[in-house]
Amino acid sequence: MDYRELKELWEKEEKDTSEGWDFSHLENRSEEEDLPWDYKEIVRKYLKPDFKLLDMGTGGGEFLLSLKHLFSNTSVTEKWDPNVKLCEKRLAPLGIEVKRVFDDSELPFKDEAFDMIINRHESFDIKEVKRLLKPNGIFITQQVGGRNNESLSKTLIKDFEPLFSKNTLENNLKEIEEDFFEVLYAKEFFPYLRFKDIGALVYFARKIQWEFPNFSVENCFEELCKLHEEVKTKGYVESTEHRFIIVCRKKK
Repeated sequence: MDYRELKELWEKEEKDTSEGWDFSHLENRSEEEDLPWDYKEIVRKYLKPDFKLLDMGTGGGEFLLSLKHLFSNTSVTEKWDPNVKLCEKRLAPLGIEVKRVFDDSELPFKDEAFDMIINRHESFDIKEVKRLLKPNGIFITQQVGGRNNESLSKTLIKDFEPLFSKNTLENNLKEIEEDFFEVLYAKEFFPYLRFKDIGALVYFARKIQWEFPNFSVENCFEELCKLHEEVKTKGYVESTEHRFIIVCRKKK
């Protein structure tokens, strides 16, 4: 297959119209290294049946429902309109409280409303988390760090500058400890992410636009061709992701 044909193939990937965070299109075309912790098991370790629970940025509620926590003791927040509508359709009829939010520092709940707040890959204001938690309340967050896919972004995007470079475990711990939390567990990891064909990378880069600003097959064609040669040699193109997790308890 020559590069003209490859370009046409990659442009089809670029124009894929699937919505939201559906990456099933990449099944068997990419490989991601497992994290050295299990977010779900960590949440289950601290979650008690009678806890008032808040899931920040719940998405469609899939993870939350897998916890099987008492619905009447459960609340969720979500920012993205399609997910808000999905939560109202899927979660609200079960008795789960659904709140749309616009500002991390102004969440629509009373002071000390929750025994536990969980957050996976959602932004947060630690002062607002503190306000919402009861004394000794637990906050668990797993975050996408500011160095996520940084090397691949620099390969594809000229003069790339990461938007969230300060989002690291170290910086978050400083802020959390300053706000009267006891850190119970914290870990950072840089797993690999491998793309087995360049079409898969194109699809991914178009989805994660803040990490690949102004990405297009046309704009990055030369760089994509070089990476295609790497796939032919190694069998994949590798990126490095950035993840960290923090479990902390609000002091009295």
